[in-house]
Amino acid sequence: MLRLRALAAAAVMAAAGAALLPAPAQAAGSVHLYKIYYDSPGSDTRSTASLNAEYVQIKNSTSRAVSLTGWTLTDASRHKYTFGSYSLGAGRTVTVHTGRGTNTAAHRYQGRAAYVWNNDRDTATLRRASGSTADSCSYNSTRTDYKMC
Repeated sequence: MLRLRALAAAAVMAAAGAALLPAPAQAAGSVHLYKIYYDSPGSDTRSTASLNAEYVQIKNSTSRAVSLTGWTLTDASRHKYTFGSYSLGAGRTVTVHTGRGTNTAAHRYQGRAAYVWNNDRDTATLRRASGSTADSCSYNSTRTDYKMC
């Protein structure tokens, strides 16, 4: 009888210890900046194609859709894009283009007629609707055209 109680107690303690271990960080995931393509190919002509080749990708690495309604994306000069009613699916990426276009689930457009992201250095900041920072990504190079965050 004592032996059974000792085994039962050991099993309970082992289970409790396992429950207290932290979950892997990646299991929770996040909504974060994924890529900034800051120097669109070719000459900076301010054409729609050129403006839309400048973009920021945001990735949802969680296992659930996340509402980005009211979230903002800004550069160091405080150019701001605010998400309207929008939900980013689990494991999905959305590309926020600088120029004009028709919004879809995978592509959003700021509707600007001028470039936002500096070709040499800048900082992208993604903020939740509450104003708290979800992520930030900086670059400082003219050797490449994009930055993986």
